[in-house]
Amino acid sequence: MVQLQHARFDTSFAALSDATRRGVLEQLGRSDASVSDLADKFGMTLTGMKKHIGVLEQAGLVTTEKVGRVRTCRLGSSRLEQEVAWIEQYRRLWDARFDRLDRVVEELKRQEKNDE
Repeated sequence: MVQLQHARFDTSFAALSDATRRGVLEQLGRSDASVSDLADKFGMTLTGMKKHIGVLEQAGLVTTEKVGRVRTCRLGSSRLEQEVAWIEQYRRLWDARFDRLDRVVEELKRQEKNDE
C-alpha cells in the first residue's frame, strides 16, 4: 500500500511541478476547454499541449473526451485529498518546530533583559 501511495504521490507531484500544467488546471477550473484552445492560450504547439494533458491525465487531474475532431479537457476525479493530508502532516510538524523556536527566542530575550 505504501509503495502504491508513493507512486501516486510521485505522479501527482510530477504533474503539478510544471507551471504550464498548473495553469491548465487553473484554466479548467474556470471552464472546460479543447486542447487546441489551451495550446493557443499558453502559446504552445498542439503537440506540446497534448504532452502536458497526457501527464495531467495520467495523474487523474484531467480527463478528455473526443467528439468529432475536438478533444475537450475537463478537471479529473483526483481531488488530491491524500496529497493534501500528506502536506498538512508536514505543515503541522514545521509549525510545532517553529513554535518551540519562538519559545526559545522569547526565553533568551527575557534572560537578556534580566541580565541588563
